[in-house]
Amino acid sequence: MSQHPSLRSSDKNKAHRSVLKRYERIKSLKEKEKWADDDSVYGLPKVKILRFKIKKEKAAAAEGAAEGAAGAAAPAAGAAAPAAGAKAAAKPAADAKKEAKKSRKRLREKDQGFVR
Repeated sequence: MSQHPSLRSSDKNKAHRSVLKRYERIKSLKEKEKWADDDSVYGLPKVKILRFKIKKEKAAAAEGAAEGAAGAAAPAAGAAAPAAGAKAAAKPAADAKKEAKKSRKRLREKDQGFVR
């Protein structure tokens, strides 16, 4: 009998854990050189866990920079400029969206009899 796909485990489906087991905390403290072998295993300090998310655009730019590291720095900089332009273009669109939301709210209030 096969296993249902929802019951399978994979690296992609593993949830980010905010609480570590004692041995995991000791391991991370050793890596940060904040742990001595004669220290007590009780009352351990908190360990901050960071989870990094890499956006697809940045990952693609990083791959392109890694491939063209042998003298193609100018095209990589050129690829970063359109991304910055896209962010600048997104801001007016967001402002327009906010204005549309405000106008819908004003119309709703007007229909319900609210006066400003």
